[in-house]
Amino acid sequence: MITPGIKNQLRQTVTDQMTADRVGSGLAQVFATPMMIALMEQTCAESVAPLLPEGQSTVGTHINVSHCSATPIGMEVWCDSELIEVDRRRLVFNVKAYDACGLIGEGEHERFIVDNVKFQANTESKAKQTSP
Repeated sequence: MITPGIKNQLRQTVTDQMTADRVGSGLAQVFATPMMIALMEQTCAESVAPLLPEGQSTVGTHINVSHCSATPIGMEVWCDSELIEVDRRRLVFNVKAYDACGLIGEGEHERFIVDNVKFQANTESKAKQTSP
């Protein structure tokens, strides 16, 4: 059962493929904000994945975070997540990201539980709506 209080942590080492200049979010050779957000989303998604029925997963629907400190290539970063609210299929997480020097980002992330087949079919129907 998915209830508030579920926690998770994921770690990774910053590579040159994760920098702002490589992902298009800036010119600096530091851990990119989009990569920090991806780490936050993955940490949250993986925290509840084992608790979902077969055929279901979660999708990110909202994120409100700050990126308050730069991290150089080669330094380890990690994200701690905690599920703080469950409203039927809506899940809200508190997320914090760190490097060896301290906090680098924090905020909230919202995910929704979806049926994989139905979600994919609904998404693919958009292509049919826009075809000539």
